[in-house]
Amino acid sequence: MFEKLYLLVKNNAGTAVIDNPSIPEKYHEAVINEASSSIIEVLKGQMETGRLKDLVSYFQFSGYNSSLVSSMVNKYANKLNNFYGIEPNAAWDTANALIPPVMKELVKQSKNAQNKDFGLSNLLSKLNGNRADLSVLVNQMMVA
Repeated sequence: MFEKLYLLVKNNAGTAVIDNPSIPEKYHEAVINEASSSIIEVLKGQMETGRLKDLVSYFQFSGYNSSLVSSMVNKYANKLNNFYGIEPNAAWDTANALIPPVMKELVKQSKNAQNKDFGLSNLLSKLNGNRADLSVLVNQMMVA
């Protein structure tokens, strides 16, 4: 699942990363990987702080929780600035050009019954390290 998220980010990285003069070519793969890890870290953080219902609602009602995407954008922009020396404004512009479309696509794919990798229950179970099958809980939250 995490590999597929990386590919999803990579497929959306054209304008934001590959064609971006602020990001040296030698960093392209690394900054694409940083985008994936920023998304994963924020999603995990939501689960670890007991905001599973908010997370389910985000996927159920795409765009419902813009603070979730804002957290991802900020985390990613900070990484670009701190680890790759990209100016703060350019880092924020890059993060804002990449993260929201990736999340929109992730939500879309999570609703596709044929795409088991991004199914919400599977996604959340992977995020918690497969310590628990969250499908029953997620299904209850989606009905409530």
